[in-house]
Amino acid sequence: MTVTDIATRTYNHGWRLDPIIRSILDTDFYKLLMLQMIRELHPDVQVTFSLINRSRNIRLAEVIDEKELRAQLDHARTVQLSKKEHIWLAGNTFYGKTQMFSSDFLAWLADFRLPEYDLRKVDGQYELHFEGPWTHTTMWEIPALAIVNELRSRQAMKGHGRFALDVLYARAKAKLWTKVERLKKLDGLLLSDFGTRRRHGFLWQRWCVEAVKEGLGRSFTGTSNVLLAMDNDLEAIGTNAHELPMVAAALARDDDELRQAPFRVLNEWSKSYAGNLLIALPDAFGTTAFLRDAPDWVADWTGFRPDSAPPITAGEQIIRWWKDRGRDPRKKILIFSDAMDVDTIEETHRHFAGRVRTSFGWGTNLTNDFMGCTPDGTADLDPISLVCKVTEVNGRPAVKLSDNTEKATGAPEEIARYLRVFGGDGRVTSTVRV
Repeated sequence: MTVTDIATRTYNHGWRLDPIIRSILDTDFYKLLMLQMIRELHPDVQVTFSLINRSRNIRLAEVIDEKELRAQLDHARTVQLSKKEHIWLAGNTFYGKTQMFSSDFLAWLADFRLPEYDLRKVDGQYELHFEGPWTHTTMWEIPALAIVNELRSRQAMKGHGRFALDVLYARAKAKLWTKVERLKKLDGLLLSDFGTRRRHGFLWQRWCVEAVKEGLGRSFTGTSNVLLAMDNDLEAIGTNAHELPMVAAALARDDDELRQAPFRVLNEWSKSYAGNLLIALPDAFGTTAFLRDAPDWVADWTGFRPDSAPPITAGEQIIRWWKDRGRDPRKKILIFSDAMDVDTIEETHRHFAGRVRTSFGWGTNLTNDFMGCTPDGTADLDPISLVCKVTEVNGRPAVKLSDNTEKATGAPEEIARYLRVFGGDGRVTSTVRV
């Protein structure tokens, strides 16, 4: 395996050498799983995704050149599924299942291209929207985030010499390896890469995945990045995301349908997938409300992915819920993925040892941790909280409440309506780091 000299590539970044998005598979695996279901069950739903910068103090339109941003977005629209990628998706085994993707879906995906976008500058920020069929706009989320984050990183490193960049990456590599050495000491650890959406850059994510694969061995279960999974003979990891209940809720005709929306979409999911793909994401409108209203059949699912509440707090709440319904938590799994890093992974892993199976999605703190690594301290490489969320469905507003009020998205009047329907119990306000 040839290891890329990232510092040299960064110093000599050229358009032809390093486009940010170089494959339609440079995305999270759950995007493909959801896309197959969306195309089958909701082909006519129109959905708008919008870029949201929660780190408002970073004025992205003053940092990233608009021409460079448009060039990268336009290039992403030219990328199509290659023959090699098509064969791999058709012939590989995912989650123990052969032919996870139907031949009809793969034939459609072979001709897929990202749709148009709407970009403008407003008060120092970029407003970036993707409007159109859900089957197409959903695929913009990950590449849009990757493009904006990497352009910001590139801008921060402009003007730095070859050796300064070499020192920067050497320090970041050493920092990551120190984390890996700590994680190796955790018996029974299961961990995967979830770092595509806020990565420092594609080349850096690739290095991180290869390094953690070597460093953790069997404890490293795979990556959410489909392209990197294919290139590194790793498992592609992922299930479903908040967009499913958000869209279902926006389509609800009344408060009763709104309250049942999260479970309606889980029922649809269970008709498409089974086994280890039956992972519920409970916090779109608050975990407390989800557990309060959940039908008993949800307790038979394989596990949960608590995403915005403190991991131990959320895990204990879900374990109590399983026990109240006569299920054995030791046969279930909890997947933790919200801003996890070595300290929280160690603490959470040890806390739940022997009580429930755990797995960790290591995201931004794996693929974008350069804090304290710049030689002169001038490059602003601290990660920001950037998301791309559903904002409109068939002309109706979309909302995410979250367990953390700082992560809520949607118009204030719609958020108030959702709070009336779902309640605000269990929601907290805490700083969103990444």
